[in-house]
Amino acid sequence: MRAKQVWFHNFVVGRLRRLFVAAAVAVIAGVLFQVSSAQSNNGKLAADPPETRQPHSSLKKMNTRPQASAEPAGSEDPAAKSPEKRLFYYEFTQPDFVISRIVITHDSSGKGEISFKKSGISEMITEPILISPPVISRLESAFARLSFLDSSENYQYEKDYAHLGTVKIRLTDAGRSREAVFNWTENPDAKLLKDEYRRISNQFMWIFEIGVARENQPLDSPRLMKFLDSLLKRNEVADSAQMLPFLHGLTDDERLPLIARNHAARLAKQIEKQKNNPQ
Repeated sequence: MRAKQVWFHNFVVGRLRRLFVAAAVAVIAGVLFQVSSAQSNNGKLAADPPETRQPHSSLKKMNTRPQASAEPAGSEDPAAKSPEKRLFYYEFTQPDFVISRIVITHDSSGKGEISFKKSGISEMITEPILISPPVISRLESAFARLSFLDSSENYQYEKDYAHLGTVKIRLTDAGRSREAVFNWTENPDAKLLKDEYRRISNQFMWIFEIGVARENQPLDSPRLMKFLDSLLKRNEVADSAQMLPFLHGLTDDERLPLIARNHAARLAKQIEKQKNNPQ
């Protein structure tokens, strides 16, 4: 009995050893086969020609899209379609005067600039201006009656009055331009233009002068108020009603002497009265 048990034990152990060895051999063979296959595949990849593999940069280039144009085809600059402005130019020169040169430029809306040169000052003083609609209407009417752009009339009087100063007037419209120069004229509409621009210059140069006085020389304001009073009495201001807001501002400006503020208030009342009761 004891011998049978020993034999059976040895038989089972022997069979298990053979099975284990067979399994181990099979596993090792499988691993060797996989390694051999991998090496074979790597060899094929290495043997492929370079052109069969696209570089990364090529793929990136293929995915890019063309940039759209910043402006659509056929688009035009809106400013190129806008009509040319109607421009007005006035110049007065007399080297011996305190104000030796005055230049006014503006468009048909009245927006523009005034430049003037005073004796003792080397540079021109330039200030923005806005000419009122009634004044622009008077200017436009005079230019229309003169047929200024179509006319070739010489407005200069037969005698030379250069000592009074020379006037230059220019109108530009739709690519056309004409300039007239004279120091005295008998043409009523040319004279109206000359006088109207003189009144415009008086008005805006006075506003500039009183503005300087408010900031730097308040004691000069009474003299300037008297000068404005004289201009108004001689009808030498283009549009006195346009000055009302400015005059009201002077009446409340405590930097100015009381006499100047009171004078500004009187002139404002006078202008308002004339405005409400035109003759």
